Amino acid sequence: MDGTFGVKAEMREIGIAARAASRELAYASSEQKDMALSAAAQAIWDRREEILTANAADMADARAKGLSGAMLDRLELDEERIRGMVDGLRAIAAQPDPVGAVLTEWDRPNGLRIRRVRTPIGVIGVIFESRPNVTADAGALCLKAGNAAILRGGSESFRTSQVIHACLVQGLEAANLTAASIQIVPTRDREAVGEMLGMVEHIDVIVPRGGKSLVGRVQAEARVPVFAHLEGIVHVYVDKAADLAKARKVILNAKTRRTGICGAAECLLIDRAFFEAEGAPFIADLIGAGVEVRGDDDLQALPGVVPAGEDDWGREYLDSIIAARLVDGVDGAIEHIRRFGSNHTDCVITEDDAVAERFFQRLDSAILMRNASTQFADGGEFGMGAEIGIATGKLHARGPVGAEQLTSFKYLVEGDGAIRA
Repeated sequence: MDGTFGVKAEMREIGIAARAASRELAYASSEQKDMALSAAAQAIWDRREEILTANAADMADARAKGLSGAMLDRLELDEERIRGMVDGLRAIAAQPDPVGAVLTEWDRPNGLRIRRVRTPIGVIGVIFESRPNVTADAGALCLKAGNAAILRGGSESFRTSQVIHACLVQGLEAANLTAASIQIVPTRDREAVGEMLGMVEHIDVIVPRGGKSLVGRVQAEARVPVFAHLEGIVHVYVDKAADLAKARKVILNAKTRRTGICGAAECLLIDRAFFEAEGAPFIADLIGAGVEVRGDDDLQALPGVVPAGEDDWGREYLDSIIAARLVDGVDGAIEHIRRFGSNHTDCVITEDDAVAERFFQRLDSAILMRNASTQFADGGEFGMGAEIGIATGKLHARGPVGAEQLTSFKYLVEGDGAIRA
């Protein structure tokens, strides 16, 4: 595509093809969709060397550009991560088809029989950065829910995403579904993103998956409805009734398993009463694992802790850094999270049921956890096979966005000659 006019024309063609494909997918059989997903999974596995070769080229470019370690981790694939993509597609194929499911039904005294049933949304536009596995996850979930997908991956993962997309097309063709059911934008030109955000005739909803600047731009400029979360400012609160062994295990995993994902812990809150009784050995655990701990005045006396600045509260690092401070009980934690959180995922570590209930009731994050690593904030771990992202808004989809969340509904009303007086 050459120039703005070329991008505009190409995106319009993609949009028209996606809309036409969505009309066919709306009534495609479950068997056909599942066959496409299974065949795509096999194609990804069969072509894994090709995917790894493309990924190596993307990684070389990314290193040359000086991308951070967290961004490189998001971009890099190995055989285990490819296996994860394959397993995800097969898990999605094995799930019940959400399309046509009856959500509720009832009879009215006026003689009407009413059913509310799940329907596809139509065309989903997915704009993502770095993580090439999103190509497979997003395409598969959209297909399962009977939607056409337009995928726009980041320039960093361009080569890798193109090969993965080719595998998805292989799956579609094996199931006699049109290749336009899952399309990928064939250019790195950023103008394509601007075009997608205004394609109200062709796209029904946009799902951005990436950093603050990408999501902020989408939310600011989109004329198409958006499912999004701005940041994963994830807190872990250690209550005075916490089990120390559980706390040490959960905190270390929540921060260090993968620092560059949106479910990684970014702020550690410690009940002052717990600290006075038990200290904070989990801070030493974090420092020992290579994490920089930025502490408040109370915690700076601990070996290895560096001073936190005001901008460390409410910050998404996506790196081996965590902020830490003492709070006065669960209400102090709630107050801090309400002020600095992003309504993504927050965790309480406690053996006190009343404290956990208070934490769950008084916070409004999309995901709230107790005694479990925040790294579980993932659609695959929720049994959805995969996810397009974590939605933190309150309309339509919230939390992990899987196939079921990519549906709308309609009412089917039947009568037997019923008329209204």
